[in-house]
Amino acid sequence: MKARTYTPAQASAVANLPLKAVHKLIDGRLIQPRRQHVGRSVQRFLSEEQVVYLRLEAEGVRLLPLVTRRELAKALEAHPEADRVTVTEGPALVVQVRAARQGVARDALRLGRAEKMVVSNPEIMQGTPVYRGTRIPVELIAEMLAQGASVPEIVAGYPALDAGKVELAPLYMRAFPRRGRPMQRPWAKAQEPLRNSQHRSIAEKQ
Repeated sequence: MKARTYTPAQASAVANLPLKAVHKLIDGRLIQPRRQHVGRSVQRFLSEEQVVYLRLEAEGVRLLPLVTRRELAKALEAHPEADRVTVTEGPALVVQVRAARQGVARDALRLGRAEKMVVSNPEIMQGTPVYRGTRIPVELIAEMLAQGASVPEIVAGYPALDAGKVELAPLYMRAFPRRGRPMQRPWAKAQEPLRNSQHRSIAEKQ
């Protein structure tokens, strides 16, 4: 089975590390993604071990000296699937990797589920990513959660969704951030209370 690779944004979401921090680590060559031509552009893709390292950064490794962090990143790629890594540069240090690896595996599975639940079709809301079988923008649900709406409140207002789909919205938006100029977002104008904004799936309307 071919190992999955991640764009910087996807790595940011799975590692729970801000995208700006991911780019800083790449630009500083602490981690070196593989470059691949995609159409006319060149994109950077990170390996699973590099994402595990990013997870460790999010959990506190960023506080270590740069030389130690660099050795740790190299050791992870040299010893894939290791539960612990010994860093010998400076004072000996043993870094436990299992929890970070498990966290990456868990959130990678969640990201896979999020990708399957979303569709982007130019004929549906001008290509805005929506929940499959509906016209509900994923970005709308992520924004509502960020503004303090609870999962049960959102499910009550959008019965075409369930709690699992709602909870995956922020992860999807972090992994696939909007590019270019902001598109018009008619759903953001004067949102009605959830109890009055019942949304049905396309299948339910037919």
